[in-house]
Amino acid sequence: MVTCPFIFLIIMGIKKGNNSFWLIIVAALGYFVDIYDLALFNVVKRESLENINEVMGLSLDIKRTGIFLFNCQMAGMLCGGLIWGIWGDKRGRVNVLFGSIILYSLANIANAFTFDITSYAIIRFIAGIGLAGELGAGITLVSESMPKDKRGYGTMVIVTFGALGAVVAGLVGTEGHLVADFLTKITGTPFANWQVVYLIGGVMGLALLALRVGAYESGMFNNMASREDISKGDFIKLVKNKSTRMKYLYCILIGLPVWYLVGVLIALSQDVFASELGIEGVVNGKVVMYCYIGLSVGDLLSGIISQILKSRKKVVYIYLGMTLALLLYYIFGAYGITRNEYYFLCFLLGFATGYWAIFVTIAAEQFGTNIRSTVTNTVPNFVRGSVVPITTGFTALLSYTSSLNSALIVGLICIGLAFWGISQLKESFSEDLDYFESM
Repeated sequence: MVTCPFIFLIIMGIKKGNNSFWLIIVAALGYFVDIYDLALFNVVKRESLENINEVMGLSLDIKRTGIFLFNCQMAGMLCGGLIWGIWGDKRGRVNVLFGSIILYSLANIANAFTFDITSYAIIRFIAGIGLAGELGAGITLVSESMPKDKRGYGTMVIVTFGALGAVVAGLVGTEGHLVADFLTKITGTPFANWQVVYLIGGVMGLALLALRVGAYESGMFNNMASREDISKGDFIKLVKNKSTRMKYLYCILIGLPVWYLVGVLIALSQDVFASELGIEGVVNGKVVMYCYIGLSVGDLLSGIISQILKSRKKVVYIYLGMTLALLLYYIFGAYGITRNEYYFLCFLLGFATGYWAIFVTIAAEQFGTNIRSTVTNTVPNFVRGSVVPITTGFTALLSYTSSLNSALIVGLICIGLAFWGISQLKESFSEDLDYFESM
């Protein structure tokens, strides 16, 4: 698994001696652990809360407590996006890359030994802050360090490999008891499966720090760092200026269908949609796994297609078209399909929304060096945060219509806004990024 980013880079002609090579490796492995952590809470939350109930003699409402802890994590990510983004523009991209890794790794390790909900909530909030910085810092560094006509390959490798972290989280979540048994034997202390899953995430993250020697700061940032006349990482000016505010909004809108898919169609597959579609035996863990495999494959191909077409916008249009077609099939044509066919459909939906690499690259390419880190860190985290209004809208519509119709209405709105957003942005493929944003 660890050799995957190396293979991709070699195939794309990015040689080991190239300075960008190790930057991409570090960013890809960091995002892999980032997505592993992001997915693992949903993998082990029920098991961990049931174990806490049993050990501490509590009677927690598993569903409500799980939602509360997830919201704590998302709140941390929204805060972290701003913190790391501004820090990256003011103090450097590499600082953010490794600072975020340290924070969410230590939070994972602490989470393995947490047996009260207050501490659990605080740690998930801290983990969320750490998780918010990894992708934006990696994409910003690679975008500013690679040749402008090849940077799409670099961001493609980061996101493609990173998406596999969710697949590994699902696999570790089901087999972690093997490691738990081993740790119990050598320490004499009983370890639960969910504790091992958190520990593995923390150890993987800390192991990445050994690669710090291979990461260097962006030349564009170094050229800007000593400039006192340049406003750096000023989020207030970003949103106050109409031109930059609208570009920023359009970038966020492009990503809405991705988290509509993850937050509604995928997250509610087992409890809601499978029964409405007359499909028995659907398991959410497998749904998530197949979806993220699709996302990974989609990101890989979207990056390659973007380089072939020499366009970011055309690729987004193609993927949004596929997403719309598959959504319509899901709502109107999937009734009565088999369980395996449903899993394959989830793979296809993941593939169709696998333009996350292009989406984040577009955000990085639309803004100047002095605000690029802030934008690239906050845009994906605001999109992740959009799952709250998206699921709220879906729930509100249930008072008037069926789950499938609610999903259709919300999905069409998200896809429509994404089409509008990409149509308003300029083509950014091969754009020179060495400039400052006037705000």
